[in-house]
Amino acid sequence: MTVRAVLERAVHAIERWQVLDAPGYQVEHGLSLTFLLAGRRARQLQDVLHGVWFGHPLHPALVTLPVGAWSAALLLDGLDATGRGGPGTGRAARTVVKLGVGGAVASAATGLTDWQHAHDEGRRVGLVHGALNSTALALYTWSLADRARGHAARARASAAAGYAITLTSAYLGGVLSYRYRLGTDHADRRNEPRRFTPVLDESDLVEGRPVAVDADGVPLVLVAGDAGVQAVGGICPHQGAPLGEGWLHQGELVCPWHGSRFSLDSGEPAQGPATAPLPCYETRTRDGRVEVRRRARWRTPTAVTTVEEASR
Repeated sequence: MTVRAVLERAVHAIERWQVLDAPGYQVEHGLSLTFLLAGRRARQLQDVLHGVWFGHPLHPALVTLPVGAWSAALLLDGLDATGRGGPGTGRAARTVVKLGVGGAVASAATGLTDWQHAHDEGRRVGLVHGALNSTALALYTWSLADRARGHAARARASAAAGYAITLTSAYLGGVLSYRYRLGTDHADRRNEPRRFTPVLDESDLVEGRPVAVDADGVPLVLVAGDAGVQAVGGICPHQGAPLGEGWLHQGELVCPWHGSRFSLDSGEPAQGPATAPLPCYETRTRDGRVEVRRRARWRTPTAVTTVEEASR
């Protein structure tokens, strides 16, 4: 049996393990309660942990800190154990283990915040991923305590065990990212339609109400308001929710699944958990029909083009 087959069987076993559902929901409810205790700052705290300010999820960036630090610690411990590292090797190993522990705590906070929106099999894989990371963190914390007491051999052994668990957990993290697309961008970013394409009669629009339309196979949302007709992508970048089922709040488009809010002018997320912007489209009205086309630079404000401008 190949390595791939063994790993796939292990992942499938976790995906089918329904016994994880009950503790998973308990963890989620506990996390929600924790954020509720933050009061009015709860949403701001979640946005920081999601990475809305960062432009993509913060968790993948933070996990490199413990993995990198603990990889260095493994090397330093090996040199120290064989007597080839010099007198300061043990102290250096202790320092990078501390750095990894701090990074692990930070990455755990961001990972939990992202995981609370996972579903079904992805939720189960994420729960095991978090449990393994917690076990590794506990082993490295124990290793630090042993290093302080002078139990070098035992400290190196617990650190090595923690590193093996970290690598196993990292594989499950890859499954969450690349198979379940947790934290990846779900928005449709095709460059279509390249030319103005009619999508809806202007009379079918109601001011302030999002309307889902299709432009050459690309899902969009149209919103009529004081700025004219604005068009943004119809799929939420966070988990692929249909934004046509959303609503407006203070002029921003709200995702119906997890509450992300997007600016209609720029597509940028004003509130998480989404971290990526929506694609935006130019619009114009001709012969009573709303027409749209993909805007080349989607980070500039949404353009509303009149018939006169289009004919220039």
